[in-house]
Amino acid sequence: MTEKRINIIVRGLVQGVGFRMFVLREASARHLSGWTQNRLDGTVEIEAQGNSGLVEELVEQIRIGPSRSNVTSIKVRETAIDASERGFRILT
Repeated sequence: MTEKRINIIVRGLVQGVGFRMFVLREASARHLSGWTQNRLDGTVEIEAQGNSGLVEELVEQIRIGPSRSNVTSIKVRETAIDASERGFRILT
């Protein structure tokens, strides 16, 4: 099982529409660890790690987003695994 960690910046109508809760549910359903947070520039940032196939599934769900959102672009980059991280959470 190959693991990976990614950082994602999501642009569009992604704040005030339940996007972070959507990411939390989708990541938790795939047993991924990491976090999501709103950024001051109106984007949402996500770091997720786990089984690489499940991480890719999460990316595809993020491209779609929850029904009230409108994702215009996402930027994905791989980053170093954080072996100490457990669970997925929303940062404030």
